[in-house]
Amino acid sequence: MRAPGYTAERGRAGFKYAVHDRDADVLLAVEGERIVGLASVYADILSIRYGPRCWLQDLVVTASHRSRGIGAQLMGSASDWARERGCTHLELSSGAGRNDAHRFYLSQGMSQSYNFGKQVE
Repeated sequence: MRAPGYTAERGRAGFKYAVHDRDADVLLAVEGERIVGLASVYADILSIRYGPRCWLQDLVVTASHRSRGIGAQLMGSASDWARERGCTHLELSSGAGRNDAHRFYLSQGMSQSYNFGKQVE
């Protein structure tokens, strides 16, 4: 589902930021010459309680390549990326109805908590 107000230009700008900023990156899963998955990662805040946090965003695997371990590899790469930058934990947000995604995250060692959000546009 696209975010409210999403445009292709905003997507391009966000992608460029993630690729070029030293505290962000786009991790790719590639099969041959085809991208079959990606995850964007951001070393985004220094939490008083936990220390540096890595935010995992946009974890996506093409439908034809799901259940092949690609998501797990991307999660592992995201954890490695975070660790290399001194982050103490990895977090993500997922919609309430995404039960398959939630089972996957739990199988990857993540704990479930509540996130609240508010659009401020």
